[in-house]
Amino acid sequence: MIEKEWQKNMFQGINRGIFGIPATKKSEIERLVKQIESLNPTPCPTLELEKVAGCWRLVYSTISILGSKRTKLGLRDFISLDDFFQTIDISKSKAVNVIKFSAMGLSLLSGQLNIEASFRIASSTRVDINFENSTITPDRLMNVFRKNYDLLLGIFNPEGWLEITYVDDTLRIGRDDKSNIFVLERFDDSNNT
Repeated sequence: MIEKEWQKNMFQGINRGIFGIPATKKSEIERLVKQIESLNPTPCPTLELEKVAGCWRLVYSTISILGSKRTKLGLRDFISLDDFFQTIDISKSKAVNVIKFSAMGLSLLSGQLNIEASFRIASSTRVDINFENSTITPDRLMNVFRKNYDLLLGIFNPEGWLEITYVDDTLRIGRDDKSNIFVLERFDDSNNT
């Protein structure tokens, strides 16, 4: 099990990398991720899916929303991104990604984007992922994103494959077919509503 101290220090103040980070910080994180992946205690994670099941919170991703994408989505001044969660139900071969949003000063527009996907084991480390559906709640928030909903889904759509490169009781790292890295920590979902 990797100590959580590295997470607190490494990811502090970067907002999960979503809005970009300096190249030196990105290189430092990616170097550390490679070191952690080399210590993977679960070399065949799809053969031990119970270690992957449950709720996870995203702490870092190389997916970024920059420039015109950020402006088109209204994220510059109006909407901020809050927590990102992923719940994996291995009995149904389903994953639900929940991206929480809030509108500054307008709690009526706080809500979330839910993206549901199914997965199929492709190898001892890889799953193929198929997008199933998505929703934004409440409807008022959907109205904010309706014009650029395809752009929003294009950024967060999980379709493709995911290589699980590290998993223990508290940490999971994956890499997808779009060359993105995802670092997630296990989360007690009893409070995640």
